[in-house]
Amino acid sequence: MIDNWLSRCPLIAILRGIQTHEVDATFSALFSLGIVIAEIPLNSPEALKSIRQAVSLYGDRMLVGAGTVIRVSEVTAAQEVGARVILSPNADQSVVRAAKRLDLAVIPGVATATEAFAMIEAGADALKVFPADVVGPRFLTGLKAVTPTETLFVPVGGVDATTIPIWLKAGAKGLGVGSALYKPGALRDVTIERARLLLESTRTASD
Repeated sequence: MIDNWLSRCPLIAILRGIQTHEVDATFSALFSLGIVIAEIPLNSPEALKSIRQAVSLYGDRMLVGAGTVIRVSEVTAAQEVGARVILSPNADQSVVRAAKRLDLAVIPGVATATEAFAMIEAGADALKVFPADVVGPRFLTGLKAVTPTETLFVPVGGVDATTIPIWLKAGAKGLGVGSALYKPGALRDVTIERARLLLESTRTASD
């Protein structure tokens, strides 16, 4: 499932800090430009309420997920409000397996080869290279050399228009973009302009 969505657009919008009243305008802006995957981190204000709102408005057109999921109980809570993908900053097999039991896609965070193989074994749909700006693109190329060829990697952390081509060249399938795309309280037009710059970077990298 994740592969199909990432093929439509490799960017995953990380909407940390979003409030429920901003959901409609923000998701509308993203969808209008072709960004079809977005996560609302659970450490955002009233995150579950915002996820429910996003699913209600855009769940038939976008893949709406919960981010910063670190407990099994949070997986369940996210699923109950309609989230279809779970993203974590860490490598926790219990979280991955809980997500798969609920038929959710799951992208755990990895920063070592040991974590990467453990998450593949647990059933992860993709691996979140995190923090990407710390481990660097050479970490990704190293992992790709030893992991199964179908493994999908999604760098997250410090990804912006400048680094997107570097990560794509290193073999990233998707790119999680946070502050380079969205900041709490941002006007819709500002988010659109930021998104356009990021999308242009992905297109330039593929030319």
